[in-house]
Amino acid sequence: MKKLKINKNYSLLKSWWETMDLTNYEKSFFNKEIISFNQQLFRLKEAKFRIGVYGKSGVGKSSILNSLLKKNIFNTEIINGTTKEIKEVEWTLNDQKFKKINLLDSPGFDFCNIKSPDKIYYQINHSDLILFVVSGDLNRNEVGEISSFIKDGKKIFIVLNKIDLLKKNELNEIIENINSKLPKDLNIPIIINYENDLENYLRKTINQYGEILLILNSLQLADKLFLRIKEQRLKRRQELAQSTIGKFSTIKASAVALNPFILFDIAGSFALDNALIGELSKIYGLNLRRESTRKIFKKISINNLFLGFTQVGINTSFNIIKKVILLTVPFTHGVSLIPYGPIAIIQAAIAVYSTKIIGKLAAKEIFIRSKVSYVEPFIMIQNITLKEAEIFNHINVYLSKRNLNNNFLSFLP
Repeated sequence: MKKLKINKNYSLLKSWWETMDLTNYEKSFFNKEIISFNQQLFRLKEAKFRIGVYGKSGVGKSSILNSLLKKNIFNTEIINGTTKEIKEVEWTLNDQKFKKINLLDSPGFDFCNIKSPDKIYYQINHSDLILFVVSGDLNRNEVGEISSFIKDGKKIFIVLNKIDLLKKNELNEIIENINSKLPKDLNIPIIINYENDLENYLRKTINQYGEILLILNSLQLADKLFLRIKEQRLKRRQELAQSTIGKFSTIKASAVALNPFILFDIAGSFALDNALIGELSKIYGLNLRRESTRKIFKKISINNLFLGFTQVGINTSFNIIKKVILLTVPFTHGVSLIPYGPIAIIQAAIAVYSTKIIGKLAAKEIFIRSKVSYVEPFIMIQNITLKEAEIFNHINVYLSKRNLNNNFLSFLP
């Protein structure tokens, strides 16, 4: 059953990725993220679970890993900062669904001689589960690092280490203080590293929830990459859309200003607006039929009465005035033509303004329609039924932050 679920999600993610159709520029621009995603996709296919161990210097991260491995693989000298870079080792679990777990040891995030702290955080942040090791109450820097992982939607366990010399009341006080600094709705587990407590807790958790944590982490990484690619594409399309709107604004302004015939003026404006919507739909990857463009234009006009009034009412009035001016020219020896120019300029300005508004609203409407896809990683996450709230509530944090920060409307023209 485990392999079946993993295979299903792997196939869905692989199919989604193959439909992305990246340009050479995008492949180069997102090279780092693409490599990381493909590595995670491979781990999902091979059912390889990964645990990242993180914390400040001197809290005993390497010692904890050695204890789990039952071997002295990681260096544990007395001087803090012994670990200088990420080191990864396989942990064999014979009685588990995952036969081997990858364990990542990391330097203390507060160690000043780390070459690439962002790279280390990035690698730990791609783990399926993070053990955040502390040796006492949380300080401000530790709270900040934990908050960053939470915002990224990571599953965290707090591991309280080096408690041998603490009395029971002192230990309880530290646990209470740590809990007071963590989000109340997440119920982040605090595991005391005493004898085999941590190993037993990890074995139980991985055996029960490891599969879904691996799948969720893979989907999250895919979704983050998707958002980055989409943002970049929208930025580039924004420039093209603005240029297209400007072109149609100029055409309409010229036509409205020079044309004295009311019906032709109105029909021509509507035709240009529909053509603009059609061009914008191509820019944003939604090829609309003629009937669909008319529906969008109708919706925009109904929801923006002033826009509709500007397009029809004011321009009709000005065209009547222009018609009267032209009819009275023979009787005024051309004097009546004097106000014709300013009226035409006003009409042109109105045409430019209304076209830009229509273009912006149409782009927004087209974007909303075009972003509905049932194979996107975000939709796949939403479709997973998560019954254990205390284990999977970090996903709700990710989804809420994702919806809050990535509506992309700011990248529309």
